[in-house]
Amino acid sequence: MDQLRFDGRVAVVTGAGGGLGKEYALLLASRGAKVVVNDLGGARDGVGQSNFADAVVKEIKDKGGVAVADYNSVVEGEKIIKTAIDNFGRIDILINNAGILRDRSFLKLSDQDWDLVHAVHLKGAYKTTHAAFAHFKKQNYGRIIMTSSNAGIFGNFGQTNYSAAKLGLVGFSYALALEGAKYNIKVNTIVPTAASRLTEDILPPDMFEAMKPNLIAPVVAYMVHESFEGTAQVIDSTLGYASKVHFVRSVGTALKKKPSDQVTIESVKEFWPKVMDMNGAKHLDKIAEVTLDLVERLQEFEDRAKLDGDKNSYWKKYSYDAKDLLLYALGVGSSVVNPSDLKFLYESHENFTALPSFFILAGMCMEAPLVPAAMPPGKHADFTNILHGEQYIEFVGDFPGTEGTFEVRSYVVDILDKSSSAVAIVNSEIYQDKQLLYRTQQHIFVVGQGGFNGPRKSNHAVDVQPAPKRKPDAVVEQRTAEDQAALYRLSGDLNPLHIDPNVAVVSGHSKPILHGLASLGFSVRHVLAQFGDNNPANVKAIKVRFAKPVLPGQTLVTEMWAEGKRVHFQTKLKETGNVVITGAYVDLKNVGTVRPSAASASEDLKSDAVFTKIKTELANNVAKAKSINGVFLYNITVNGKTVKQWTLDFKTPAIIEGASGKPDTTITISDADMVEVASGALNPQVAFMKGKLKISGNIMLAQKLGPLLKSDAKL
Repeated sequence: MDQLRFDGRVAVVTGAGGGLGKEYALLLASRGAKVVVNDLGGARDGVGQSNFADAVVKEIKDKGGVAVADYNSVVEGEKIIKTAIDNFGRIDILINNAGILRDRSFLKLSDQDWDLVHAVHLKGAYKTTHAAFAHFKKQNYGRIIMTSSNAGIFGNFGQTNYSAAKLGLVGFSYALALEGAKYNIKVNTIVPTAASRLTEDILPPDMFEAMKPNLIAPVVAYMVHESFEGTAQVIDSTLGYASKVHFVRSVGTALKKKPSDQVTIESVKEFWPKVMDMNGAKHLDKIAEVTLDLVERLQEFEDRAKLDGDKNSYWKKYSYDAKDLLLYALGVGSSVVNPSDLKFLYESHENFTALPSFFILAGMCMEAPLVPAAMPPGKHADFTNILHGEQYIEFVGDFPGTEGTFEVRSYVVDILDKSSSAVAIVNSEIYQDKQLLYRTQQHIFVVGQGGFNGPRKSNHAVDVQPAPKRKPDAVVEQRTAEDQAALYRLSGDLNPLHIDPNVAVVSGHSKPILHGLASLGFSVRHVLAQFGDNNPANVKAIKVRFAKPVLPGQTLVTEMWAEGKRVHFQTKLKETGNVVITGAYVDLKNVGTVRPSAASASEDLKSDAVFTKIKTELANNVAKAKSINGVFLYNITVNGKTVKQWTLDFKTPAIIEGASGKPDTTITISDADMVEVASGALNPQVAFMKGKLKISGNIMLAQKLGPLLKSDAKL
């Protein structure tokens, strides 16, 4: 990288007799700048004088640099700037670094303590900057640094005078940056923490020693270089570390429920938690942006009131980013074992996108007060008696991007009476930039709260559809992980039913159950891969009914029937045969090239017999299997595509159809070649050399398979 230099530039550094100012002056001079080294030479309280500036100038000259000393007070800043003009004919850089301390607890603070600190910090920066600004404007170039402090940003005990002055400098820099913008004058602020005369007996000795001013000097030097484009920036730096500091505003809220309501002390108290909620907080650069943001929010409040009518709508914001998409994809079974899943798992993938079922989450409102408020008299709904019965999502606008913020409007459209229980039908409309992107509908089953003589059906409900009475066009099996519910809950559904064994037992389950939406995510992935070209934007709508619970570790079997652009599906448990998702369908915009499904292809897989035999033999050789102490994943392919997986877990031990756990060794081989190797017709080493058998992971571990299996299958 080319060295950043300051040849031809003239810099004024105030308070440059020691500490930070000295390091700024030395560094700039070493890179070609002519430097005015200003220092009144007083102690940190501003009293006394010394020849610190002369010593710094001598050091610069001894190293071949150019510098002059200046002993004027910053309160007479015009004299300091005159020194630069008289000696070098111009000024390009001003670093306002001079400062003093007069620390006192507030009641012991005198007017003099207050005035002197403000005179040096605020008035001093004003005076030098005011004198320099005219030159900067005339030459259409200038770089200004203000020096603030964490005491100004956060406050510090015994430093009310100092803290006030230091935060004042931040406001000074923000305002001046606006005036300087059209003249190529950049105004920025450094918030340094370094060893200096001001901190020599405040910081602990070891910290004082570590906080070298020369670690901050390069940050400031870069900020005053001609290549630096930033302005109105506040940079905190210490110990060779730097970070940006700026103000943010919460989303905030109207302090009343309806536009016609009055704002009262009581309503302020009611809405105060939303005022203080920093979720979705953002940084605004200009007063005009603040005003515009406020106007937009008030307009949204008015629009919502008009939109809500008597539907008692519930509004919320929902924000997501790439990390949320990745976590969700893992929660619904996406795996790097499947190359086609990588675009859901890797944020830098060229086709990185969201799974369509992810967007159901924004419309979820189980936690909202909507359903309890809509229940008939004498009936109640809370987390102890509600279940997710059905789910619908329909995309009406562009498919959402990989990050964003939604405005979500939810409202109850009907409460149905199902004799012993009630069903609340809740619609949600999801907007982005005031455009409707998609809508969802939840059927929330409220256990034990029926019998109120309400309607049994609703004209507002999106109904499930029965599957065709014929053999499925495609079937995909996938085993869920033992930790599936623990992983999926991190996408937002923190109901303890899915993680706490005690809550699960009280609810009538042997262990925590998997979320219905997690099972839905598995099945939608299967449909998308089989019939939708694995393109989420191809999905128009999804509808499902949740029938029975799933335990983590059980195997989901998705059966699919394609009829035009609608793919009907139902999901079963392999272990029990129970149907867990029924009446379901995915509407596609276009039906893509149909992929052979893992289980449908496996109906003709000859290698199944090999693994069945291995499973039988394992029962007779448990000790020998455990001695291998490894987990092997077999990817069985047809026409180059993985259509089935088997896990040989010799740690448990167990032979499992599908991928389970983290394998030590992965073996990929075609169905036909697997049978050839097992029968002895194809030597494994020959198959490996010819590329017919691929091994990744712990290759040496694979050699242990032979002694165990050679009597029945030469693997």
